[in-house]
Amino acid sequence: MLRFLQTLQFVLFVFFSVAYAYQLFYLVAGLIGRGKRGCQDASLGRYAVMIAARNEEVVIADLIHSLKRQNYPGKLLDIYVVADNCTDDTARVARQAGATVFERFNKVQVGKGYAMDHLLKAIAEQKGDDYYDAYMVFDADNIVDPNFVSEMNKMFAHGEYAALTSYRNSKNFCDNWITAGYALWFLREARLLNKPRAQMGVNCAVSGTGFLISAEVIREDGGWPYHLLTEDIEFSVVCATLGRKIGYCGTAVVYDEQPTEFRQSWDQRMRWSKGFYQIDAKYTGTLVRGIGRGGRKGFSCYDMLMTVAPSNLITLGALAVGLLICFACFSQPTFIVYRVMRMMLRILLMTVKGISMSLFLFGAVTMAAEWKNIEGSTAKKILYTFTFPFFMLTYIPISVVALLQKVEWKPIRHGVTVSREKKRERI
Repeated sequence: MLRFLQTLQFVLFVFFSVAYAYQLFYLVAGLIGRGKRGCQDASLGRYAVMIAARNEEVVIADLIHSLKRQNYPGKLLDIYVVADNCTDDTARVARQAGATVFERFNKVQVGKGYAMDHLLKAIAEQKGDDYYDAYMVFDADNIVDPNFVSEMNKMFAHGEYAALTSYRNSKNFCDNWITAGYALWFLREARLLNKPRAQMGVNCAVSGTGFLISAEVIREDGGWPYHLLTEDIEFSVVCATLGRKIGYCGTAVVYDEQPTEFRQSWDQRMRWSKGFYQIDAKYTGTLVRGIGRGGRKGFSCYDMLMTVAPSNLITLGALAVGLLICFACFSQPTFIVYRVMRMMLRILLMTVKGISMSLFLFGAVTMAAEWKNIEGSTAKKILYTFTFPFFMLTYIPISVVALLQKVEWKPIRHGVTVSREKKRERI
């Protein structure tokens, strides 16, 4: 039994090391490589901004005002809001701020994916499905850098992308360890995942907000048919399997607001975890077949498979096997029980230590690389580098509960307002 536990630990270590080794190349490329630049002489496209909002009267005006102040011709940028099952003044506030608002009330089809599909159909009825070149998607709590649209337009002008994602910073990075944990993860995703993916010609992943979708893709899909709990990742997976290319525009900056309370964070990440399980169940076979195509398209499928893989559950499953062995040995002599329990404790501690060290290194590298772009004092930045592993480890119980419970979409309450756009010098 002791040999089995040791072998299991070694096999898991080798498996994860090999499976995710490619991300070390991402790490190096993200730190030293130059991101792809947009076309400086790009013609100006016509864009529709889409905002799905539910009870966001406190923050939505700030987003619309930041979009109204873009360094881009206003006649080529229309702002649409779908007030989705709102019970507050979101619709009125958005109209006063200058957006075109459609109200939606549907208690059965709940979630951002359904709201976006409703909004796209409403826009098509009003403008036609070929009026815009692309659609930009934001969350109601965002603030958009004044050059966001112009930078996305330059990148989209390359003509090779079905979608683009952007650089996602935070409005409230240093509020507490929860907001810092979120923000550091999203900065890592932008700098150390999507940037090197784009450099190597591998598909990037769309993540929640601040992204662009070409009108051609919307027409092909007949709207937005992505309704899992993580519809953004579902879209990214489908793009990888179909060979559609998602790019990254690191000069287009969006500022996101992170939850400040652990209860809200728990609910949000429960939805994300459940959504990943839904994607695993629906698309794992398709992604595996896509890997067989080889080349960059095949690697894009492999990268997405590793992104959505339930690594937490695999690790926990192996630990559960060890615990079963421990229980089984209770009928044995005391010295055998002692040796098995000591071995199990050592494996558990080594697993937690290994995961924590890996997370700390990723967080520390990201913090160092993005230091100038993070709003906050030096002391808080250092503190939240050390709390980042703990934030990520809270995903373990979340992933277990999400597997066992039914999870439904719940709105996240926002309340951080700003009086001016924030600009950051890009690295």
